[in-house]
Amino acid sequence: MAADSDDGRWRGRLLRLLMLLVLCRAVYAVYFCQQLDLAGDEAYYWDWGRRPDWGYFSKPPMIGWLMGLVTMVSAGWTELGVRLTALLLGTVSLVLLHQLARQVVGSRAAFLTVLVALLTPANVALNLFLTIDAPLVLCWTAALLLFWKALRQPERLGVWLALGLVMGAGVLSKQMMLVFPVLMLITVVSRPDRGRLLRAPGLWVAVVLGVLALLPVLAWNARHAWITLEHTRHHFDAEVLGIAGRVERFALFPLLQMLIYTPVTWLLLMAVAVVMVRRWRTADLGERFLTVFSVLPLSAFFLLALRQEINPNWPAVYYIGLMVLLGRWLAGAGLAGGGKLGAGWRRWALGVGAVMTLAVYALPAVIQLAGWQGKSGVDVFADLRGWRQAGVQADVLLARCPHPDRTLVVVLGHRYNAAHMAFEMPSHPQVFRWERDGSVQSQYEVWPSPADRIGWDAMVIYPDSDDGLPRRDLMRSFWKHFAGREVMGDIDVEIGNGRRYRAQVFLCRDMKQWPPPVQDQETDPTKAVGTGGQP
Repeated sequence: MAADSDDGRWRGRLLRLLMLLVLCRAVYAVYFCQQLDLAGDEAYYWDWGRRPDWGYFSKPPMIGWLMGLVTMVSAGWTELGVRLTALLLGTVSLVLLHQLARQVVGSRAAFLTVLVALLTPANVALNLFLTIDAPLVLCWTAALLLFWKALRQPERLGVWLALGLVMGAGVLSKQMMLVFPVLMLITVVSRPDRGRLLRAPGLWVAVVLGVLALLPVLAWNARHAWITLEHTRHHFDAEVLGIAGRVERFALFPLLQMLIYTPVTWLLLMAVAVVMVRRWRTADLGERFLTVFSVLPLSAFFLLALRQEINPNWPAVYYIGLMVLLGRWLAGAGLAGGGKLGAGWRRWALGVGAVMTLAVYALPAVIQLAGWQGKSGVDVFADLRGWRQAGVQADVLLARCPHPDRTLVVVLGHRYNAAHMAFEMPSHPQVFRWERDGSVQSQYEVWPSPADRIGWDAMVIYPDSDDGLPRRDLMRSFWKHFAGREVMGDIDVEIGNGRRYRAQVFLCRDMKQWPPPVQDQETDPTKAVGTGGQP
């Protein structure tokens, strides 16, 4: 599509918008770091970053590599570095989204695409939390832009090569990127010039490069009992539900999507999808291109929602194409030669989006000013509180050990307990977990155990379980492999409104062997510990 006559004006508006946005979000990131700690997954991925590898328990390696880079660059400001890295990746994603929309639907529609996208709670989270979705969205958007360029000029091998490398980076970010080359081929087959494209060497070079990135991840999995594939498979385990249960679960999917994309924007996105399906034959090549990469995979998620629960972030990249089409609709252009959208819908989408986005940003301050910290059902950030203080208390106890430099730090319960202690203890010790039944529940069980550290002591941190199971039931199976043990004290942090983080700390002296799994039918108290170990 040719550039708009006022292309420069719209690009200038976007530049000013992004400069203001980055400044405000950077200031907010500083405030957020003062109020709240890292999320459990962020601390977990940070611990991955200390041991770079080609794979991890549940994900490809990119997020671990990013965390390692952030730690190296940000030094003593790692938490802020994590927040600013998420902001950097999210901002680059918005720039790429604008470039994609500008080339497919024009400058004015591109500006509205970026505006409607950033006015969603989903975009707030994407630019604040450094999880696997941040690099995936960036790689997916970049791949869409490069693929569109390659479709228009298939003889440009350099564009195809860049596309293959970006797809490879996406594959190393999240398994979802493997869908991209499949959708590429579907797009090519659906075009009138498919013969010329299928004969283009660059197409197959890009596909091969993208898939080749999976080889080191597969090699890592082959050495680790295919643990990532096994973990991914469990995401698709479905509960046995009756008709009522299936209807309730299916309804939960759109409700959560409306919450993170705002009700008006999400309903308009679905309307765009319906229009494009109904008017496929009259759609231009750009509209068909975006539809294949959005409507087709989103339809699969609606079907999947009939049999299982869908995490709200799973289909995130499939909304990118719909966002561009919605930007065109909001700009006053018809979709697939059909009717135009009234200006009132644009005001509603942007207005509701602005209100909900500002509400999300204001929520931490509102909770603090109202004194709702830790309040059940109200404080949505409760699991991000108290870890910093808990880590400091744990480090004080570690320093009191007779031989701190020869003392293992073992944290029981959910993986978040171990990850937060690894990050928040000022000494940043290597942290171990122990699963009583020997099962692999996290990356901590994939890494080698400290079996070679015979004679070491162990400081064992055992968070309170939700049902109050006696600590002795668990600890008896652990401490019998040491020469002696004693209670060192407690970690006790007040979250607010009766909610606390508690953990008892034991010192086990002179390890005879790393405690092996307990082969019995007893209930495993470690699995009674709730997420984050907070009651």
